[in-house]
Amino acid sequence: MKISQIIETLENYAPLSLQESFDNSGLQVGDVSRKVTGILLCLDVTEEVLDEAIELDCNLIISHHPLLFKPLKSLSGKTYIERCVIKACRNNLVIYASHTNMDNAFGGVNFRIAEKIGLQNVRVLSPQKNCLLKLVTFVPEAQAETVRNALFNAGAGHTGNYDSCSFNVSGSGTFRAGEDTNPFVGNINELHTEPEIRIETIVPVYKKSTVLRTLLAVHPYEEPVYDFYTLDNNWNQAGSGVVGELPYTEEEAAFLQKLKMIFKLKNLKHSPFTGKEIREVAICGGSGAFLIPEAIAYGADIFITGEARYNDYYDVENRILLAVIGHYESEIITKELFYDIITKKITNFAVHFSTVNSNPVNYM
Repeated sequence: MKISQIIETLENYAPLSLQESFDNSGLQVGDVSRKVTGILLCLDVTEEVLDEAIELDCNLIISHHPLLFKPLKSLSGKTYIERCVIKACRNNLVIYASHTNMDNAFGGVNFRIAEKIGLQNVRVLSPQKNCLLKLVTFVPEAQAETVRNALFNAGAGHTGNYDSCSFNVSGSGTFRAGEDTNPFVGNINELHTEPEIRIETIVPVYKKSTVLRTLLAVHPYEEPVYDFYTLDNNWNQAGSGVVGELPYTEEEAAFLQKLKMIFKLKNLKHSPFTGKEIREVAICGGSGAFLIPEAIAYGADIFITGEARYNDYYDVENRILLAVIGHYESEIITKELFYDIITKKITNFAVHFSTVNSNPVNYM
């Protein structure tokens, strides 16, 4: 099994196109054409994590946080990042990061946090925009069903919990085949009219190339006509944060105590109690305070995140309870998510959880 196959499994679940513009998810260091000897899963890449990978004979390290956020201007070993890159290269290690693309993916990090808490009816809080395309193409009537099904199998036609979505209308297509052509129907140098179906379907941006390759492969015409249009629709299958409901209401203090237990917290910071019971819960792991306005607008009773600024505790006023559980603490479960994605697809393979505590925040 090649490292590239492991990475393909992760990217099928959380495509790199879902990452935020500031991010640097994806391959950080190494040659993905090498065979996998073992996989080490971690939240952060540190020198101790690299030593652990070497000891376990793991030549692939998968982290949530990218080792490289900014371009390196030198490689002298003066920072831990440079030392990690040097050590990885010397030991033929591959480092790969799945960060905000895994945060934004449906079933990603925030969904896993919601699962830990026991939320029901979980959905995306802030759907991504400009992520959907409409594909339009024209196919002879007899071949329309074949082409349509091939597009669906390639990833087109999905919206929410619906699949195989399309709009179809009959019409007449005209063309004249020139010399050196091999027309599917009609004769060379003769005007031909063909009963055709106009097929319209929806395509996520990140699947555009796959769907287009499929269309060109199955369409019977030598020169199929197609258009892609950008849609204004929100894509509820990807985005920042999630919202869900508890099975029953809970008092604020009791719910915060439950959070401390679930995430094994030494401390939990929160805004003043609102006096309301908790039922609707909004979540964004890591640095998620930017979603506080969306959580309030949604009507959530509490917003759980990993980090918040001082003024955020003021700004929520009495509209929502803010609970800050720590960046590391909110995202350490990413290792479990990676494990499930990989082992569900690839069984009987050496996948290890890093035992290194890479949390840079300490408490006295």
